[in-house]
Amino acid sequence: MFSIAIDGPSAAGKSSIAKHIAKDFGIIYVDTGAMYRSIGLFCVQNNIDTKNAEDVISVLPQITITTTFSQENGQQILLNGQNVSEEIRSQDIAMAASNVSAIPEVRTFLLDVQRNMAKTQSIIMDGRDIGTVVLPDADVKIFLTASPEIRSKRRYDEYIEKGQNVNFDDILNDIINRDSQDLTRSVAPLKQAYDAIVIDTEHMNFLQAVDAVKDVINQKIL
Repeated sequence: MFSIAIDGPSAAGKSSIAKHIAKDFGIIYVDTGAMYRSIGLFCVQNNIDTKNAEDVISVLPQITITTTFSQENGQQILLNGQNVSEEIRSQDIAMAASNVSAIPEVRTFLLDVQRNMAKTQSIIMDGRDIGTVVLPDADVKIFLTASPEIRSKRRYDEYIEKGQNVNFDDILNDIINRDSQDLTRSVAPLKQAYDAIVIDTEHMNFLQAVDAVKDVINQKIL
């Protein structure tokens, strides 16, 4: 049994790469970002200001987040029993997730769930503080990165492919703002673990990035 932690800024390719790795190695993928996005979505749906910590904390008892997995559909995120896997992927919800993730009580709310998953099975988990806070004893720690411009272009292409009407400059501004918020928040900021292997995907396509991550895993545990 082993654990893999992948950290990095928004749109660095963490989730897509982690999903691919999980399938190849036959292990469980845990998308921590989706959990924060689900809380952000709940707040948006219920007109809760995601920057108001007191209001967000007050609705946490109303929130249940679970995941399901099937070979056909992959991992699906359920918010209070409803599949929100697509709804949580919008720009607005991404920023809402960043807001709620800065609230200590929200992080505590999800921390035990995330850690317990790693106690009973081999997993790959991605986020911003996995190697530093959630799984500090992970067998493999990787920090993915790329410039804001490259990450924004990837996110722009992703939205366009899904048929969403988006503006590149808006996405770039959101990425830069989120980077700033994630790096400077007082609780569990985005940070490279001291023993993490850095992989810069700036000039890599998706499969090259996957292979680079696989190489690190193979060197560490296989």
